[in-house]
Amino acid sequence: MSHFRPTGAAILACAFVWSAAPASAQSGEVNVYSYRETKLMQPLFDAFTKDTGIKVNVVSASSGLEQRIKAEGANSPADVMLTVDIGRIDGAVKAEITQPIKSEIIDKTVPAQYRDPDGHWAGISMRARVIYASKDRVKQDAITYEELADPKWKGKICIRSGQHIYNNALFAAYVAHHGEAKAEEWLRGVKANLAQKPSGGDRETARDVAAGKCDLGIGNTYYWALMMNNDPDKKPWAEATKVILPTFAGGGTHVNLSGVLLMKNAPNKANGVKLIEWLAGETAQKMYADANYEYPIRAGVAVNPTIAGYGTLNADKLPVSKIAENRKTASTLVDKVGFDQ
Repeated sequence: MSHFRPTGAAILACAFVWSAAPASAQSGEVNVYSYRETKLMQPLFDAFTKDTGIKVNVVSASSGLEQRIKAEGANSPADVMLTVDIGRIDGAVKAEITQPIKSEIIDKTVPAQYRDPDGHWAGISMRARVIYASKDRVKQDAITYEELADPKWKGKICIRSGQHIYNNALFAAYVAHHGEAKAEEWLRGVKANLAQKPSGGDRETARDVAAGKCDLGIGNTYYWALMMNNDPDKKPWAEATKVILPTFAGGGTHVNLSGVLLMKNAPNKANGVKLIEWLAGETAQKMYADANYEYPIRAGVAVNPTIAGYGTLNADKLPVSKIAENRKTASTLVDKVGFDQ
């Protein structure tokens, strides 16, 4: 069995084998459905098992977990879902596969702005949407999101698709701050400043800044750290750029979440809550911050030195649930202004 590489079908079969088991709680297990890479999460799961004696079974996928849990219905083995971005978190809640996480520890540890008002999800780490600026060509070290529409940046901005969940969340935050009409005007301004049609991913925006195609790229905090520290081929892209933490005028830097949800039919609910609480604990928060270069959600936990090198994060105070509420409007505006055309 050591050579077995699980295919999507095998993982699915695995999931259905579990679901055939009786739904009575098995005291020693918790079943996690994860959109996070297994290699990233496995050290945390191993540490949780060491601390608690509870075995963690994981099903990983890049898409389709909500549909799978829905199809499994009342017999679903899923206790906990791990995912990134408020878009995906909100999608799981809308699929009606979650239940409130009733936990004093989570209520105390995770700031209210990073929790669902109805309790269905909690953030366990944060990432910020920032600027990768050319070290050579961009002299300023501070910028607002509003300024990205300033004509002085005409032909100087690179960005991935406006419909990508990371940009959708940023644009939704803009709508929440300024209203739909102002957000539309801003998106038209940003579009007018693009050096090229939106394409690629966040790493590619750094590549294009390094190549001189643009002066500003928009990306998530952790990609720059991964390029600098973990990917020798892409290190020159990071070296040619500096990270600026932008802010909303009168506000802070837009942050998004890696989140955790408790599944509606969780057969090991108590263990699921234990895992969720453990992920918000100091050990997990430190490991999480270092493994994926994300900001800890828990106060007092050190930020990874590379991320700390960007400067102090003044996270926007906007509740992340407000971003979820404005996602559809943001998506509609992207199409309306022809952002990706």
